[in-house]
Amino acid sequence: MAEAPLREPTFLVLTALAEAPMHGYAVIEDVLRISDGRVRLRAGTLYAVLDRLRADGLIEVEREEVVQSRLRRYYRLTALGARRLAEEASRLRHNADAARVRLRRSGLLTDGGAA
Repeated sequence: MAEAPLREPTFLVLTALAEAPMHGYAVIEDVLRISDGRVRLRAGTLYAVLDRLRADGLIEVEREEVVQSRLRRYYRLTALGARRLAEEASRLRHNADAARVRLRRSGLLTDGGAA
């Protein structure tokens, strides 16, 4: 049985961590950039996602450091997380391609871009 699709915030957090290890605030900022400002993660949402991803073995804590008397935790993608992200990206691409093909056939999409 195939795994359930990732929710968009989870997909974007994994995408952010695919490039380099990051601490929480950096992930929030990168998700905002990746999504062109559409997805704004709140700290509570982010840490719930990070906890779930750690429990699933998709990310891990790379290191911790103290900055201005506060603990900063850096997260990184695991090999399992990279595979899961690649699978989800492929699934999304397949679905988007199918939608474009049908829109072109119907004449609703003629320029190869968005409908």
